[in-house]
Amino acid sequence: MSTLRFQALKETLNRTSILVAETERRSLLFGKNVFNQATMLQYLTKDAFDSVVDAIENGSKIDRRIADQIASSMKDWALSKGVTHYTHWFQPLTGATAEKHDAFFETIGNDRAMEKFGGDQLVQQEPDASSFPHGGIRNTFEARGYTAWDPTSPAFIYGTTLCIPTVFVAYTGEALDYKTPLLRALQAVDSAATAVAKYFDKNVKKVNASLGWEQEYFLIDRALVNSRPDLLMTGRTLLGHSSAKGQQLDDHYFGSIPNRALSFMRDLENECMLLGIPVKTRHNEVAPNQFELAPIYEETNLAVDHNSLLMDVMEKVAMRHNLKVLLHEKPFAGVNGSGKHNNWSLSTNTNVNLLSPGKTPMSNLQFLTFFINTIRAINEYEELMRAGVASASNDHRLGANEAPPAIMSVFIGQQLTAVLKELEGVTDGKLSPQEKTDLKLNVVGKIPEILLDNTDRNRTSPFAFTGNKFEFRAVGSKANCANPMTILNTIVAKQLKEFKKEVDELIDTKNLKKDEAVFNVLREYIKKSRNILFEGNGYGLEWEKESKKRGLSNNKTTPEALKAKVSKKTLDLFDEMGVMNKIEAEARYEIEIEEYVMRIQIEGRVLGDIARNHVIPTAIKYQNMLIQNVSGLKELYGKDFEKYAKEQMEIIEEISLHIGKINTKVNKMATERKKANKLEDLEKKASDYCMKVKPLFDEIRYSCDELELLVDDELWPLTKYRELLFTK
Repeated sequence: MSTLRFQALKETLNRTSILVAETERRSLLFGKNVFNQATMLQYLTKDAFDSVVDAIENGSKIDRRIADQIASSMKDWALSKGVTHYTHWFQPLTGATAEKHDAFFETIGNDRAMEKFGGDQLVQQEPDASSFPHGGIRNTFEARGYTAWDPTSPAFIYGTTLCIPTVFVAYTGEALDYKTPLLRALQAVDSAATAVAKYFDKNVKKVNASLGWEQEYFLIDRALVNSRPDLLMTGRTLLGHSSAKGQQLDDHYFGSIPNRALSFMRDLENECMLLGIPVKTRHNEVAPNQFELAPIYEETNLAVDHNSLLMDVMEKVAMRHNLKVLLHEKPFAGVNGSGKHNNWSLSTNTNVNLLSPGKTPMSNLQFLTFFINTIRAINEYEELMRAGVASASNDHRLGANEAPPAIMSVFIGQQLTAVLKELEGVTDGKLSPQEKTDLKLNVVGKIPEILLDNTDRNRTSPFAFTGNKFEFRAVGSKANCANPMTILNTIVAKQLKEFKKEVDELIDTKNLKKDEAVFNVLREYIKKSRNILFEGNGYGLEWEKESKKRGLSNNKTTPEALKAKVSKKTLDLFDEMGVMNKIEAEARYEIEIEEYVMRIQIEGRVLGDIARNHVIPTAIKYQNMLIQNVSGLKELYGKDFEKYAKEQMEIIEEISLHIGKINTKVNKMATERKKANKLEDLEKKASDYCMKVKPLFDEIRYSCDELELLVDDELWPLTKYRELLFTK
């Protein structure tokens, strides 16, 4: 056994699990380190408090004089908790969060100092933006970028730092982050949904999009991860033979949580409570050492911030427990990967979930309106929805018979499918009294009863209705939720805007009553959205054939999928809805396609290094041991030695065969990489990495994994799957 592997296993097995006590009630811990409205009431003047609330609820600007008051109060609160620094906390297009810490400390003269934090520091900062992805929005030498306070997401304390959530924009005003387009999309869906909701309730003044993410992850001993160069550099195992026991017994899913993992979870949940992240659920997932946590649903912008913060906090807490959190969508071959299901809905300021049936036919008509419009939006922009979850890592998961396929479809269940069929038969124009009665009593009125028994979910569907929300199941586990949520809220906003226009036109030109006009438009939407509805097995080849007949896209790779982000249809959509201009949209496409290239490039380099510098030398060393053994047998048995050395000679031959294949394929991979790197066209480069470089990974891996089965376990240099997945 290699020294590194031996030391890693020894260090892991010598550890004892210390359970973190859960002594204080969660409700008492919740939000203690957040400058939320409860804290603001204690520290802010009435004018300052009202100004912040108005900014949160109505998007109004905060006067600079008031900002000074808020900053001073925020500083006093932070200092009372031992804070020494502050930072503008933002989400650049790297996929991670970013922060630059500044001390409250200021000097006064030569011999005096004070803690200072004013409105200027709160509202805006100017970090060096030169090294963040920008997609050609600015030149590298133009380093100026601005972070601006987002009052809709409360400041929080982590460690000894006051973190202020902000947007991040270029000097020229274009968004360089995930938050800015998301905020614009949420504003668009608020405006469009509020206008439609007023058909049913004039008191509706605001509609919020809510999000409840479910975070899946693997928890592996840190020493074992450190012994694997591929896990360290890429987040996944580029080689490794499957363990004899994997997930086939289904004995891990919802099983008793191991003590060490439970200790980590308790510690993590305490941190989350202090930071106001409302985590509620924890459990074992399908694969060994795979787990999930989920929070109570929140307003989408806040939920996205909380998930981004959580991923950072998870890693820091894991270090305290000598563990490593793996958020890669497919860290291990042969067992399930990890996703991040995004549960989405729309709710009014009157506390009504627009995707939940009510107690009256009118409230159920409201439900159908938002339900059908959402389906219509997915039907119109299914390619863009696929593009919103595209990444090099998520490509391993989508369509792998463990996650939704790359084909976007909507599952609503047999009962609601029957309801839509009945609605499809609504008379064009004015409804007769009998038709109105039938619709209200037999169709619309019975929806709540139908949904009570419609609790099953199609786990192969990428976008499923689950009773009072839609669950977007194709989002990757390490993705920033802002990307798919920006797209979803934008397309729904666009669809609701079109819906209102069509309904108003029927009311004005054909003199129809409101509910009659609504029924007529919904009927047409049902007819035009049939293709996106699918109730069957999304993993089957039959669906792949059927979806092609329906005209649905099946973009299996990221380079294919991302093209939808810069189609004329998409650029027009984002521009019309005020979410992104053409420059911002094209920049994001360039950043994502370039990231894809770099991810595959890094994986190729790491795989080549491991194959050449770890696997082949170990195989040769073991082969030499066998050769010595065969030579000894020849000396002992003379010309009859082959009878006793047959198996050893066969293994020697097989080892030579695999060494040759690995060497040949690694050389070919390096050659293809060099060819791709010379290409100036980014799309062509991504395509070559996808179609010519990446396929060689599996061929190299196959021979490496075969050698793992042949070579003496004590010689094998890499920690094996059975050790990574089953060491507690």
